[in-house]
Amino acid sequence: MKNYFTEYKPFLFFLAKFFGTYLVLTFAYQTYLNEFDTSKFEVDGFTQLVAEQSKQVLSLFDSQSYTQPNLKESSVNLFYHNKWVARIVEGCNALSVIILFISFVFAFTGKFKQTILFVIAGSLIIHIFNIIRIALLCMAIFHYRHYQDILHGVIFPLFIYGIVFILWIIWVNKYSKHAKKTV
Repeated sequence: MKNYFTEYKPFLFFLAKFFGTYLVLTFAYQTYLNEFDTSKFEVDGFTQLVAEQSKQVLSLFDSQSYTQPNLKESSVNLFYHNKWVARIVEGCNALSVIILFISFVFAFTGKFKQTILFVIAGSLIIHIFNIIRIALLCMAIFHYRHYQDILHGVIFPLFIYGIVFILWIIWVNKYSKHAKKTV
């Protein structure tokens, strides 16, 4: 048994750091979400920010884009060309994806300053691309409503997780302690 732990120590240490970070950040996020009363259809501030920023991107293409609180659930309705196209719920804000991203980066530790800077920059990149993703999804649904399920369920999740995957590859290959150093 001791040989097992010795042999797989790096992998087990990676798992411990990943799940430890993930659990702490998820607990903090859940504590934040618990501040909002979903029975009164309250929407957390970050989800509202994402909805508003998505509307601003849509407004570059259509001045009749706007948001409106949803009166039947905890979400924000998003309108494009004066037509309802989407509802922005807590899951749309990408914070869960950012938590996953941060957990992986901390599990593949690098130098402290680089790790912190990469987490901040990567989180900002994910946020920006998430806003673009939502805006593009709204435009696509407006024009191709019959493809809504594949657009929302397959194409656009691949978009955001693809960004995260690219950031992970950059982290592991360039900045983590496991990156190969070229001379």
